[in-house]
Amino acid sequence: MKTAVTKQYSNLVFDLGAVLIDWNPRYLYDKVFATAAETDFFLSNICTSAWNEEQDAGRSLQDGTELLITQHPQFEAEIRAFYGRWKEMLGGPIEETVDILRELKESNQYKIYALTNWSNETFPLALVTYPFLQWFDGIVVSGREKIRKPDAAFYHLLLDRYQLEADSTLFIDDNARNIHGASACGIDGIHFTSAAALRKTLEEMAVYGAAVHS
Repeated sequence: MKTAVTKQYSNLVFDLGAVLIDWNPRYLYDKVFATAAETDFFLSNICTSAWNEEQDAGRSLQDGTELLITQHPQFEAEIRAFYGRWKEMLGGPIEETVDILRELKESNQYKIYALTNWSNETFPLALVTYPFLQWFDGIVVSGREKIRKPDAAFYHLLLDRYQLEADSTLFIDDNARNIHGASACGIDGIHFTSAAALRKTLEEMAVYGAAVHS
């Protein structure tokens, strides 16, 4: 990370899944399949992350589902469950990170945004499930824009839409690939591993401490 401790930021950008929202397909498929090995096989070979990301990038849930059923007809019921029972993949808010978000928001020192790879068809459910999503000054959803992280155009869309300067923007994401994508656009990043580690890093960068103790 190229960030200097004394650097000043005006804008903080959060990823949502695995940072603020606990979403995991295993929560569903550990109920669908009898063994963890079966779940592992299905999520590694059938309903893969790469397949799901195409829906995040704008492909319709129906088209994505029917494509997989054509390829793997023996798993039709399990494939249909991915979006038919999608809500069962939601594990709730990651409260420790939500607390950090709340404190930063209440400091009134930053504009706070979300940049998320998420299907536009399922995101409305998240909006009504997690009240803290209303705290953001803006949210950019990949499925709505039909482009996703780590494509440079997605980061530039955020910057352009809200008139942000890359140099004064800090991005938080659990996927190192997406942090590298932001860096290529001149946006500093923090690779999220836990709320405790995030809090410590923000304090070291004088982002968190300055906000909550001023």
